[in-house]
Amino acid sequence: MKNIFDKTVTDEVIERINRLEPTTKPNWGKMSVDQMLAHCSVTYELDFENKHPKPKGFKKWMLKTFVKNIVLSEKPYKKNGRTAPEFLIASDKDFNLEKDRLTAYIIKAQELGNNHYNQKESHSFGKLSSTEWNNMFYKHLDHHLNQFGV
Repeated sequence: MKNIFDKTVTDEVIERINRLEPTTKPNWGKMSVDQMLAHCSVTYELDFENKHPKPKGFKKWMLKTFVKNIVLSEKPYKKNGRTAPEFLIASDKDFNLEKDRLTAYIIKAQELGNNHYNQKESHSFGKLSSTEWNNMFYKHLDHHLNQFGV
């Protein structure tokens, strides 16, 4: 899997994002392009913002037992897979705002780098290696950018 902490890879991902237009249609799924950009930002919100409650009890156990490996492995996501409630974006969003916000998050994570993320506590899965953080960040972005043909 490509390393999102490598500036060359980050630049490539941002270039793909910049090829999106407000009218870009998905190859599959129901999200609009503005909703997809907001959806992809949630992964970074969970790391950088304190706006989503941490999972507890049964939900935490379910995430660690059943979801963690799907999210952190190198195996690509299936098309039209289910997503967590925090990631559901039901309303229309401002395309340019969401594009800029996602790009800023990607750059921030890249600048913090591999060492920052090694054994860093994640919102949902406990301490992760920098490889697991990379897989979570890159795989999700790549999946949705492919969804929108870029």
